[in-house]
Amino acid sequence: MTEEFVRVAVMNAGLILVLMFSLWGLSVAIRDSSIADIYWGLGFVIAVFFTASISDGVAERQSLVLWLTTIWGIRLAIYIGWRNWGGEDPRYARFRQHIESKGGNYAIHSLKHVYLLQGLFMWLVSLVLIFSMTMSDPMSLGTPAYIGVAFWTIGMIFETVGDWQLSRFLGDPANNGKVMDRGLWRYTRHPNYFGEACVWFGFFLIAMDNIAGIVTIISLATIYYALLGPTGKGLLEQRMSKKRPDFEAYKQRTSGFFPLPPKSSE
Repeated sequence: MTEEFVRVAVMNAGLILVLMFSLWGLSVAIRDSSIADIYWGLGFVIAVFFTASISDGVAERQSLVLWLTTIWGIRLAIYIGWRNWGGEDPRYARFRQHIESKGGNYAIHSLKHVYLLQGLFMWLVSLVLIFSMTMSDPMSLGTPAYIGVAFWTIGMIFETVGDWQLSRFLGDPANNGKVMDRGLWRYTRHPNYFGEACVWFGFFLIAMDNIAGIVTIISLATIYYALLGPTGKGLLEQRMSKKRPDFEAYKQRTSGFFPLPPKSSE
């Protein structure tokens, strides 16, 4: 772990904090916390451009991480922005209603439980990007980095195709109340989460061009917890079980994460 990495990581923490307070202020003004989700991808894009402007890493590795992050982040922001267009995400609307029905101050609650928490997660996850961009040795991309790009590519395919397939399915009124079990969703209940995991494993491998990159395992652990922990995959499946009667049968025959052939019904 170099002094440069620590310096840039601390500066990014300050940047993310300022951006989160600004985003929170905007959300209070427009009464819409959904912008936090849109900013998730864009926040990393801002972080890598900021890192590139204040650090002296290997140009080839900096450019690789910068553009991979930008492609991933902008695609995700556009998709979430399109999905949430026209009103606050129902999750935040329910949270707002719950807090306000008890006489609470939703603005303060959203600051603590949405924006500052997301800012902490964003900073922890971004450490793997910062490490790669401030790494001075080796001077060229190694085998781990090339394997990392392959994982990133697989992840982007799963995320992009999975989101596209789901949006088409949900856009058809004939599918109201039904479970999406076609395309990639036939092989895994969460192709977008699997894709996200591959993307960040790819970034981790790029950092592992230098064995010291093992410290960024904290980034991998953070994003995997967000995806697979009780507030990610678990919470989503609880809601699906309540909303869609066929979900339990789908759950029994379909892999929960890794893409696998569906189990045959007996």
